[in-house]
Amino acid sequence: MRRAVSSVLPPEQSAILAKAVRLEWITLVVMTVIIAAVGMAAGQSQAMRTAFVEDSLALLPPIAFLIGVARARKGRSPEHPYGHHRAIAAGHLVSAVALLVFGLMLLYNGLSGLAKGERPPIGAISLFGQTFWSGWLMIGVMTLSAIPPVILGRMKLKLAEQLHDKVLAADADMLKADWQTGLATVVGVTGIGFGLWWADSAAAALVSMSIVKDGFTNVRGAVGALLDRRAAPLESDEPDPLIEKLRDEALRTPWVAEAAVRSRDMGHVFHSEVFVVPVEGARLRIEDLEELHDRCRDVDWKAVDTVIVPVDGIPEGLSALDPRSRD
Repeated sequence: MRRAVSSVLPPEQSAILAKAVRLEWITLVVMTVIIAAVGMAAGQSQAMRTAFVEDSLALLPPIAFLIGVARARKGRSPEHPYGHHRAIAAGHLVSAVALLVFGLMLLYNGLSGLAKGERPPIGAISLFGQTFWSGWLMIGVMTLSAIPPVILGRMKLKLAEQLHDKVLAADADMLKADWQTGLATVVGVTGIGFGLWWADSAAAALVSMSIVKDGFTNVRGAVGALLDRRAAPLESDEPDPLIEKLRDEALRTPWVAEAAVRSRDMGHVFHSEVFVVPVEGARLRIEDLEELHDRCRDVDWKAVDTVIVPVDGIPEGLSALDPRSRD
């Protein structure tokens, strides 16, 4: 009997997903504290004000992830015959746009500050009866606020690879942008302290270039997935190895002469179609197709939604992995 496609991940991936959910809730709490601290210390520094907005944008990826995961857990329905795994792809688009918007905003603010020759005043502040340069407070806050994103980002990137979760990967990129912005702000404020009025805006502009690149890459990947682009690994445009694995599994079947696979990224899992050309004279039974279907599903946990399509010839447009005849 054919197994139904489940919206529930295998036990190992389910445990990893649960860890990722906990990590996102921790991120929301930590980033809220950081946003409050940066907002209070921002003063007139352009880099500090930009860091405050960036930290606020950093809340979008974890929120998108949590909503996407809750939605993806729903099963199939007549209105959603492919399930709800696309919610992960939609969350990736939200995260990617947030990253790109921040990068462009940071670049604009930095370049405009340089063009206008802005000289942000950083005065004195009194705390506990002591008066000191407020730049020291900014440097302290931004240095401390850069530590959690480094730790959380590295943890999320590892989980993203294990789950094939591009929302987590984009979230990790956003956190990388966060700590890079924090360090750039430290450099900018320190430069102002030494009389280098341009250091604040220059540091912001330099960091923005890497962030814009990451944002553009993520947006392109998110849009491509929603437009049914060929499934690919994280951070790569190459065909996902699962495509070739499914094809090789089909070619190991005695009654299959040729095979080709097309696969699209649905979020955590792929929807794959395995096109098989039977050998001449083969008399296929439903049991034969079921047996191949089950073997293909067992190739990888991401192959949960795989269908077998017997055809007279390999369809056009699958030239990325040219079908090979059986030796």
